[in-house]
Amino acid sequence: MSNTPHTLHDEFPAEAQKISALKVKDAHFAKLLVDYDQINDKVHRAETRLDLLSEAEEEVLRKTRSRLKDQIATALRNA
Repeated sequence: MSNTPHTLHDEFPAEAQKISALKVKDAHFAKLLVDYDQINDKVHRAETRLDLLSEAEEEVLRKTRSRLKDQIATALRNA
């Protein structure tokens, strides 16, 4: 278990300008970013034990975060 925040800036450091541009012109992409940040915050809070969740609940959150990250990566590659 890691308590690293996994912000999008950390995950895609070379893509900051592309993320900003896509966020403005693509509502679906902007929603992915919001969803990722919300789930990422929940994962981080669970991993740092600010919120007590079962291992199964944490796993669901991590898988959701991973799926969202994959969708963001795909959008960045296709932009």
